[in-house]
Parts: sequence; C-alpha cells; structure tokens
Amino acid sequence: MLKFLPAIILALIAANIGQTARAAERAPDLILRGAVAAADHQTYREVPFKVPAGVTRLTLSFDYSGKAQHTTIDLGLRDPQRLRGWSGGNKARVTVAETDATPSYLPGPLPAGVWRLVLGVPNIRKTETATYQANIWFDRGPEPFAGFAAAAINPAPGWYRGDLHMHSGHSDGACLSRRGVKVACPVFRTLESARARGLDFIAVTDHNATSQSEALRELAPYFDDLLLIPGREITTFQGHANVFGPVASLDFQLGSARAPDLAAILDEVEAAHGLISINHPAMPSGEACMGCGWTAPNTPFARFAAIEAVNGGALLVAGRADGPLSGIPFWEARLYSGQRITAIGGSDNHDAGLDAVRASAIGVPTTVVHAQALDQTSILAAIRAGHVFIDVEGSRDRLLEVEATAGAARAEMGDVLAVGAGPPARIGVHVVGVPGGRLVASGDGAALIQAVGGDRPLDGPDTRRDFILAADGAVHWLRFDVRDAAGKLLLLGNPIYLRPAGPDGPPHRP
Repeated sequence: MLKFLPAIILALIAANIGQTARAAERAPDLILRGAVAAADHQTYREVPFKVPAGVTRLTLSFDYSGKAQHTTIDLGLRDPQRLRGWSGGNKARVTVAETDATPSYLPGPLPAGVWRLVLGVPNIRKTETATYQANIWFDRGPEPFAGFAAAAINPAPGWYRGDLHMHSGHSDGACLSRRGVKVACPVFRTLESARARGLDFIAVTDHNATSQSEALRELAPYFDDLLLIPGREITTFQGHANVFGPVASLDFQLGSARAPDLAAILDEVEAAHGLISINHPAMPSGEACMGCGWTAPNTPFARFAAIEAVNGGALLVAGRADGPLSGIPFWEARLYSGQRITAIGGSDNHDAGLDAVRASAIGVPTTVVHAQALDQTSILAAIRAGHVFIDVEGSRDRLLEVEATAGAARAEMGDVLAVGAGPPARIGVHVVGVPGGRLVASGDGAALIQAVGGDRPLDGPDTRRDFILAADGAVHWLRFDVRDAAGKLLLLGNPIYLRPAGPDGPPHRP
C-alpha cells in the first residue's frame, strides 16, 4: 500500500491536526531535539522520554529538516511494555489515549515510565545532516475531545442538517453483506448512507460503546464533507440517553455500585464535557424494548441539554411525529415546568440500507441546527442553545426560521427575549419548502400573538409571516411548527422564551 500513499498522506496528516487542536493552543510539555547524519542511514534510533503518572492522553507532533535533500525520518512510538504504533513517514501528528488513538497506533492505558520515540532513517545522503524536533503534550483529565476533523468542514454560519441517533455493528446495527447475509454493519456503510441523504453531520451512538470512534477517526479523512461527532447511547433499565462529544469511558450500569443513581452518571458526563439527551422517552419499556421509555425517578431535568422529541422508530410505527409514541408531550411538560431543553430528533437507525430494495432510514427525522460553523464545537453549542428545528420527513431543503425582536433585542429559536411594557414585540417566521402548509403556534405564550395579515396557508415554496406579540409581564415560551394541509406535522420548532424586561431571570438553562 505504501506506493499509493502520496495523495492520502496529506488527508491523514490533516485529520490528525484536528485531534491535537487543543494541545496546539498551549506550549508543549516536553520538546525532544536531535540530529541524524550519514552514519544513521538505514538505521533505527530510539529516543527516550518520561511520561508522568496520571497521563490519559499523549499528543506528539514531529518535524525534521532536509526534506528537499530527500532525507526521510520515519516515526514510531513505544511505551514501557510494547510498541504502540508505527506510522513511518505518513503522519506528522499522533495522539495516543486510553480510549482512542490515531490510525497506526493503539489505544489503551498510558503507563508511567520511560517511553521511546522510534526513529527510522531510510534515507539520508552522505553529505547531509538533518535536525528533528518532537513536541509532546500530556493531558491528565477528561479534556473536551476536539473531534475527528482537522478544521471546520464549513467555516461559515448556516443551517446544517444531521442525524443524532444511529447504530452500527459496534452494537446492534445490521445490514446485508455482499452475498446478502445479515451481518453486523460496518461503520462506513452508515457514513455512505448519511452522505447519500445529503446530511452535514452525524453521531454514531452505539449502545454503551465508543469502539466505533476508532473507525470514525480512520474514516474522517475520506468523508471530509461530513462532520462525525462522537456519541454513544447510554442504555439503562430506566431509560436511554445519548451522550455527544466525549470518547472517554462513562459508566452506564444505573443502580449498581458503579452508578448508584442518575446523578453519578450525569457527573461523569459533565466532567467529560458531554452533551446528554434523553432518547425516545415515551416508548414502552418491556420485553420488546427493555428500558426504552424514560422511567428514572427524580430525574434532574435541568442537567439535560436536550430531549429526543422525534424518534425515527416511533415515527415508523405511528406514521406521524405526534402519534402515541411521540416524545413531544414529554418535552413540552419540561417546558411548562420552566426548563429550557432543546428538542432534537434522531432516526435511531439500525440498518444502513443503501441497496436497490431498501431505502435507508438515516436522516428521518433530520435535526437542523443553526450553527456558527460546521464543526463539532459549533454544532454542539448550537444544540445547547436551542438553535434547532426538526425536519420530520428528512427533506434536503425545508427551512424554519424564527426571529423575534423587542426594541434592539433579538432572539431566535432557543433564545430568551426580554419584552417590556413599550411597543409590542414582533416575530418573523420564514418557511421554505412547504407550500400550502400552515404555521401553528404552541406554548403558553401562543395566546399573546396576532398574525399580521391573517392566518392563511403558506402561499408558496418560500414564505414569510409576521406576528405581533403583546407581553403580559409574565414568563412564557412560544414556538412555531409547520403542518401540511391535512394537519400532519412536518417541521417542529424550538421555543423562544419570553421574560419581562427587568430583574426577573429567564427560565432555567442547563
């Protein structure tokens, strides 16, 4: 394979830069410098260095001079017990951690003691001397995981479409093999299906597993137009929840000594800088799907950032997003209690499909996020902020934008708008792709609005509607959905939260 590497090397190097973005923001903890000369031609050199106790992630950048003179220095890494990997000349940055590692390297515990850079010199000319430098960073705690991409896949603000709940062969995802046999489905099939669907981001959320992260790391350079967000579905006997962002180990055995209560799990999620969302809360829990419905007692909902209001499995069974298995009433109950929790959707796909017979369910529904960029940090921040709507049917282009203004203040979905006793606030709603549909306002603030020009069907593929909002001095929430002419829910919006101008605080935000 090495003779085919030149075009791939740049992509692999770029992918690994993303793994160490956080490390590059600070000075290295250790710098190793040295030189090679003609006597080192076609020899190996091991450069020792000490790894302190408690390190959970090691990041290494490596560079050397003399490349124009065809000097080549290959790179590998040994821990005190074993070879951790050999990348030769194809990677300038390497990450090795307990839970994940750059392709060519092995994840696992990082034992304290003497480690070694393994340097191979396949070529250096007789008259040349080359210098090298290795920068090394040590991380000792659950640092936020930077993600698999080198940089923002798209640095521009915009609406980005994704699926936040899907499974691969690393848990119970299955698909047909080349011979038509049902097998544990490899991760790349899910990614292929997501791109065929036109998605911008996905989270592969296998049950209590992060082993899929190794595949995602390897596939990220190839799927460089698709943001791959680490995820897992924490599956307990009292409910399921997706965690997005970290790859660190998290306990899931709710009710055991490892996780005696839900607070213990949430403590670990927060320490790992994860975003947690309750999954399919209204699903029945029993022999058909143990623990699928949310029954955990004394749930501290303020510690959850999101709720899966629309689940693809429930959607398939009921034929509509607001059917008997819908998570929307569960989510709305939290809103009425004063919580600010984002509604998201996920296909809960277990079969990547993509053959002539079966269409993939990936992307149905689609979570559409208004983010500052298409990168992991921006997407998760926008979900936390509630800048989200759900495209129930998973179209490629439907849009729901809501903007409220009160004087100089502005709010979009998920934001708080302070409304005073002065002129009434105004709300503008922009809908694309639902001609003939209807806007429907929901929430305890819906009675405060009046349509400008009357409540009439959306009269084209790109329609704007204006509303006047008369505040009553109380705290409210208000959202807009879009339904078709028969009343079927197509787009589910997140609320704008209203509060009186002055000292009164907004509803709680996790």
